[in-house]
This record gives sequence, C-alpha cells and structure tokens, in this order.
Amino acid sequence: MTNRRIRLSPRTLLLAATAWLLAAVFLLPYLEMVVTALRPADELRDATYLPRQFAWSNFVKVWRDSTLGANLRVSLLVAGGSTLLALLVALPAAYHTARIRYRGRRLFLLLVLVTQMFQPTSLLVGLYREFYQLDMLNSVWTLILCNAAFNLAFAVWILTAYIGSIPAELEEAAMIDGLGRIGVLRRVVLPLAMPGVVTALIFTFIAAWNEFVMGLTLSTAPQSQPLTVGLNSFIGDYTVQWNYLFAGSVVAILPVVVLFALIERQVVSGLTAGSVK
Repeated sequence: MTNRRIRLSPRTLLLAATAWLLAAVFLLPYLEMVVTALRPADELRDATYLPRQFAWSNFVKVWRDSTLGANLRVSLLVAGGSTLLALLVALPAAYHTARIRYRGRRLFLLLVLVTQMFQPTSLLVGLYREFYQLDMLNSVWTLILCNAAFNLAFAVWILTAYIGSIPAELEEAAMIDGLGRIGVLRRVVLPLAMPGVVTALIFTFIAAWNEFVMGLTLSTAPQSQPLTVGLNSFIGDYTVQWNYLFAGSVVAILPVVVLFALIERQVVSGLTAGSVK
C-alpha cells in the first residue's frame, strides 16, 4: 500500500489557523481562571504567567471550609428541576399551539413573547412576599418554580416554531395507524423536534444555572443558596479571595461542560431520529 499525502489548500490552512486563533482567544480567560485558582495567597499579585508553586490545596480548602458542596447540590437541583418542569409544560403547550388553530392563538404567542421583556428583579418584591406568606423561603422548590416560570415562555416560543415546521402529514399517517395525540407527540413529534428540545433545554439550564438575584433574595441561609450566590461569599468588603473565588468558579463550570458534551451527541442524533423510511 502506498502512502497518500493529503494536500491542504491555502484556504483550508487559513480557516484552520483562524479557528485555532479564535479558540485560543475564547479559552484564554478560562486558562487564567485555572492558573489563578492554583496560585498560593502570597503569589496573587505576582506578574508571572504561572505560579512558582501550584497550590492544589485551594480546591480542598474551598470544598472543606465553605458551603460550596451544598451550594453545588442546590444549583444542580434547581437547574435540573426547573429545566425538566419547563420542558414538561412547554412541550404539550407548544404542540397544541402549533397544531390547533384556535381563536386567540396569535394573541397567546404575543403574550408569551411579551413576558420575556419582564426582568425577574422587577417582580422580586412580590415574589418575596408571596413565598414568605407561604413559608417557602430557603426552599429548593421555590427556586425551581421561579426559574421554570421565567424560562417557560422562551421554551414555548422555540418549540412552537420548531414543531410548526414538522409536516402534519406525518402525524396524520401515524393516526391512521392507530396512534392517538399523546402517542403521536411521544413517538413522532418528539424525536423530530429533538434539536428544538435540546435548544430549549440548553437555554433553560444555563439561565437557571447562572441565576443570581432570585437565589440571593429568596434564599438567605448559606446552605440553601445556589452556587452563584455561594461564590459571592469569597468577595468581602475590603478584600477578595481570588484564589478561592476562581477555584470555586472552576468547580462551577464543570457541570456545564459535561452538559454540553452530552448535549452535542443528542443534537447530532436528533437530526436523524424519527426520519421517514
């Protein structure tokens, strides 16, 4: 067998070099975060690129001497629970809105879009009073309900547009074969709409994971606060513990990285799932 040399055109080399350059630009802040997380306290003000001695104990101290573990658990429960709740409500609502031509449909979609203009901070006082009267402060369920409610409109809007692009003839053929509405939604529409579901899942999860103001207002106990609020404890009135703050930030981005690694496979498989044979 003869070895074949792969010849790359100048255009391909230029695109590859540009892609690597952009990747380096986007990754440099994360690299700086990791390096700072590994700096000892006495080297935080040094102008060197790398510390003289890597302090791996920073991660141990952050995990042991703070509420980071409890905050991480709360963030996982809140982000996962609110995403699941929002998708469970948004999927049938989007399917009904996309397929059923009822009176007031356009007004409903307009109201869904308008709700995206409201900031959670403008409703915090009312939310605090309601959950205080219900004795639901410092509860994970409170944050799940709030995050799901604020991200529900976006999920409905995205899924309505995506389901509306699926040919209705596929559903009619499935109904002729004996499937009902729920069966059509589960076995035909859901596989074809998987890229749209994944898009709604990503935005809902990231929005709930990065949420700060509601977690700070509705959860006052350190053990019941999400990770974004827990990281704020390393910022004092006069000093900032940069090494511990960045060590906690490294821990905070790991679940998101894992999610994107898993979601990428789902997007690729969702593009071909449910195709007509």
